[in-house]
Amino acid sequence: MSSRIPPGGFRELGPIGWGIAKIGARGIRAPRFSLFNVLGQHRLLFPVWLPLSGYLLYAGKLSRRDAETIILRVGHLRECEYELQQHRRLARSRGLNAEMQARIFEGPDAEGLTDRERVLITATDEFVITRGVSPETWAVLARHLTKPQLIEFCLLAAQYDGLAATISTLGVPLDFPD
Repeated sequence: MSSRIPPGGFRELGPIGWGIAKIGARGIRAPRFSLFNVLGQHRLLFPVWLPLSGYLLYAGKLSRRDAETIILRVGHLRECEYELQQHRRLARSRGLNAEMQARIFEGPDAEGLTDRERVLITATDEFVITRGVSPETWAVLARHLTKPQLIEFCLLAAQYDGLAATISTLGVPLDFPD
């Protein structure tokens, strides 16, 4: 799919959005951060969305490993190559090597997953596919996560599900050639 809203530059993003996009590009080690260069064209919404997104990704109550497990599973379920490309890289830095990522993509029945990983993947599948989590899955998930983590699980899965839909709908181009 071609870009419905192509990544913008200084004129489209304005000085603040352009600066944020440049810093983001440096952070991912790419010439541009296409997601920021597209979303940044909504000059009021972008700076409001960014803190929540950043909190969930870098400072939330879930471990960074758990967060990446959820994000990778959402990206896989939504077939969002942009999300997967970004988070395969980030997940490696958070202890999820290629073998573990393959298990996440295989699903909750994959060999070698812990009980915690299994329930995170199962709950993510249910949340994304059915828009909720069954009582049975919730009971198991609640044995592994605190109340704040349970709330954050829902917001993280919803954030990345919505982001995958937005990325796919807008046709945000990949940042890396692979």
